[in-house]
Amino acid sequence: MQNSLEGITVVAVEQAVAAPYVSSRLADAGARVIKVERPEGDFARNYDKLVRGQSAYFVWLNRGKESVCLDLRSEADRAVLDSLVAAADVFIQNLKPGSIEKLGFGSADLRRRFPRLITCDISGFGEGGPFSHLKAYDLIVQAETGLCAITGTHQGPARVGVSVCDISAGMTAHSAVLQALYHREVTGEGTSIQVSLFDAVADWMNVPVLQHDYSSYHTVRAGVKHPSLAPYGAYRCGDGKDVIFSVQNDREWVNFCEKFLKRPELTRALGFADNMERLGHRPQLDAIIEARFSKLSSEEAMQELEAAGLAYGRLNEVADISRHPHVRRVEIGTPEGTVEAIAPAAIFNSERPSLRPVPALGAHTDAVREEVRAGLRGRAASA
Repeated sequence: MQNSLEGITVVAVEQAVAAPYVSSRLADAGARVIKVERPEGDFARNYDKLVRGQSAYFVWLNRGKESVCLDLRSEADRAVLDSLVAAADVFIQNLKPGSIEKLGFGSADLRRRFPRLITCDISGFGEGGPFSHLKAYDLIVQAETGLCAITGTHQGPARVGVSVCDISAGMTAHSAVLQALYHREVTGEGTSIQVSLFDAVADWMNVPVLQHDYSSYHTVRAGVKHPSLAPYGAYRCGDGKDVIFSVQNDREWVNFCEKFLKRPELTRALGFADNMERLGHRPQLDAIIEARFSKLSSEEAMQELEAAGLAYGRLNEVADISRHPHVRRVEIGTPEGTVEAIAPAAIFNSERPSLRPVPALGAHTDAVREEVRAGLRGRAASA
């Protein structure tokens, strides 16, 4: 499965997170990915210097690619890119709105010239609408989609702690490219794909939006508690550690009252009988639950929750996930040495993944330029 896309060539004029996410996953599957960088490099190379002097974002999202530096203001370098695209299966770009068209590589034009080509344009707000011309980064889109409004506590909104808009757009684009590759296999036709950060996360906002549009329910910021299920959240134990647990259905609610709280009379008590009642009386319910948790250590609480058939977990820090027993690691070569990163989530045939290295800036420029020149010579000789 690691070579399932072998023979597929991807040209990516990309930067930051969303587009590199797509191309890195295609590279993991065996595609040849030619990453076109400006002479000074993808600016994500300089987000931080925390992984052996390299950016954590760049190391994560650029394994298995060839780095080719082109100055697309130059006619000669645009000709190189044109030759690469002509031989590609997939073209991905996420430059600022309008830039790729000005350079002569708009998806509409490319699709006319190369009917089998799959183009994927990733933007902040899409191709139309009043904000389509704007630059858009992750936090801006978190705010615009209302995600910040439902994240945080009653004291104020918060940013989701990872670049969720970039990542969701990358995931959406990845699945769309794979769908388009299958479509081309069947029909011989390429596809034009547009994915925006806004659309990707707006789709994820369907539950609070549907609740708002079709009822009087308003999602509130609930910290480390679920906004629309109760009880579901983090509770402080007697040893000062927090345990998260969840009640998802009536059977679990009964078990929780009888086996954990030791108060079976609460099962059908006024204000607690079903989830919507419990949401309306969450402070009273939380007071009961907190009193019970305060009498137990975190280990004792988790043992009792498990015995009651309930889902539970620890409120971990980053250091805890780094050494978590379920974290799978994979070695990745980088210009500054091998690093151990968290492995891709999908496991194929129980195999351990083997990932190709992260490229140094421009490491493949000369080889790819020569490849283009050789191809042009070959076409001229056969003409």
